[in-house]
Amino acid sequence: MADAEVKERRILVAVDEGEESMYALSWCLNNLVCHRSKTTLILLYAKQPRVAYTAKFREGYLFSSDIIATMKGCNEVANGVIGKARKLCNDFRHDIKVETKVESGDPRDVICEMVEKLGPDLLIMGTHGYGLIKR
Repeated sequence: MADAEVKERRILVAVDEGEESMYALSWCLNNLVCHRSKTTLILLYAKQPRVAYTAKFREGYLFSSDIIATMKGCNEVANGVIGKARKLCNDFRHDIKVETKVESGDPRDVICEMVEKLGPDLLIMGTHGYGLIKR
């Protein structure tokens, strides 16, 4: 029985700026990821699309510096969240296999699309205190 091959599991963990998602990731690491298991964690961050009003210019679209700064800020937030989540995984176990995905769109839709696309064995996410209908 000890020699039985352990099946690899893929766990998708949706993360965002909230502490609830980091708590969900910590719970996943402590309760689902064994030290000898073959588990791949997929960290998913969904960026809310920002409405950008641009001016049509002769050769293309003209973006204001404010829009560009906002886009850079959103990317920095995404990188910060993914970095924090990756560090949490590495602090738990250095050899854990971690993949990261950053997608744009409504988080509800992005999470559902990524579950369909990637086919993970489990989906882990925090609740933000929303009721069943909102989730």
